[in-house]
Amino acid sequence: MTDKIVVLSTCSSREEADRIAYQLVDQHLAACVSVLPGVESIYRWQGAVERAEEVLLLVKSSRALFGALRARIEQLNTYSTPEIVALPIVDGAEGYLNWMTAELEPASASE
Repeated sequence: MTDKIVVLSTCSSREEADRIAYQLVDQHLAACVSVLPGVESIYRWQGAVERAEEVLLLVKSSRALFGALRARIEQLNTYSTPEIVALPIVDGAEGYLNWMTAELEPASASE
């Protein structure tokens, strides 16, 4: 098991998703964010079954950063109850995991 995670989070628009993705990477809270538009979600909200087109973010990060990452998504997302779900990365390509580690360090720490 690694210390790396993938966080799933949905956004109401492509513009919102791009803004959040850029902020997370720029602030070293994510090594990479994949933006997947065109997601159809069906869910229960306030007693009714709803359907919405959303944009899914796949955020690659680490467990140590999850608290700050969650707080930042909550600040930037327009949903009153944003989806923020972390899944463990059990294993992966060594080179990719090493790259993630380097990208999750603030610039001053890696200099």
